[in-house]
Amino acid sequence: MRVVMIGFPGVEYTIELSEALAELENVVLMLPEPHALRFQDVIKKNLNVYPFYYPRMRYPSNLIMVFKIIKKINEFKPDIIHIQRGHPWLNFALPLLKTYCLVTTIHDIVLIDWDSQKIPRFMYKPPIKRASQLIVHGHKLKDDMVRVHKRLPDDVHVMRRGVNSVYTRYNEQEIQDDGRTVLYFGRIWGYKGISYLIEAEPLISKKVPDVKIVIAGVGENFDKYRAMIVNHDRFDIHNKFIPHKMVAKLFQEASFVVLPYVDGSQSGVIPMAYAFKKPVITTDVGSLPENVDDGITGYIVPPKDSEKLAEAIIDLLLNAEKRKEMGMNAYKKTQEELAWKNIATKTIEIYKKALTVHKHIK
Repeated sequence: MRVVMIGFPGVEYTIELSEALAELENVVLMLPEPHALRFQDVIKKNLNVYPFYYPRMRYPSNLIMVFKIIKKINEFKPDIIHIQRGHPWLNFALPLLKTYCLVTTIHDIVLIDWDSQKIPRFMYKPPIKRASQLIVHGHKLKDDMVRVHKRLPDDVHVMRRGVNSVYTRYNEQEIQDDGRTVLYFGRIWGYKGISYLIEAEPLISKKVPDVKIVIAGVGENFDKYRAMIVNHDRFDIHNKFIPHKMVAKLFQEASFVVLPYVDGSQSGVIPMAYAFKKPVITTDVGSLPENVDDGITGYIVPPKDSEKLAEAIIDLLLNAEKRKEMGMNAYKKTQEELAWKNIATKTIEIYKKALTVHKHIK
């Protein structure tokens, strides 16, 4: 089977899925040039990567990007085009590619991240509407897809978000955590609930005076969060783009990872933590709980509840053996349920169904 994978968001996910598919089928991975260059040193050699020109969203030169993508696809003549969410400018290409069978993975059914604040939501509908089959990363997300986009349940497939292990390839040396470090990693926006983590700190410090809370990522202005902090010496803040080797170092140093979201759908941070053998504490929003075995690979707490969040953090900080056991359970999950080989095999079955449906429509 000849497959073209086109990735815009979730580059790490797209790379690892494409690598696994390339073990079984003939795959071309098309990535924006900046992302392809960022990971070129660790992408496996079995994968054929095509970096494409990627101007800023508002530039008309995006039409050049679209033209080059169409040209490359027509040269390769794939059986399947698999798009990761899509891109507003790519919509112009879809009518010209309608002879090909399209599968679309949608990571967020309702856009709540920074993209949705700049781009009308209807711009993300064409890859959903035109897809023969759709992939989402949770049962709640499937329900949302059927409800919001009126797709038939049989055409929407729940696929686990595979282990996010790209950054483990940047480990320079083995680092042991100090048993007191809590890591928040990712974009910094209101819906990520960082304010509740900051509010939880004084409660945590009463039980664990030497706790260190690491916040790493970029997003909105961090000043309002900084103003909330009571004990500044308890925080280690990296409000910037985090280089790959530093990402690996932060996860190795972390005792566990916290996702205090107040809204959301799914997250690549959970399978990334698991890849580094770290348990997670996440809130009960979207499909996040579907990826955490409560009490086994981490804890699930209510959103917007600093006290419950603090209790879970304190429990893991004070129980080294439990923390270690949860981390190993998490890593075991990456070798089984979240293993890319298994996910690639299931993805190919979806491709086969898509081709059957596409042939029938034609």
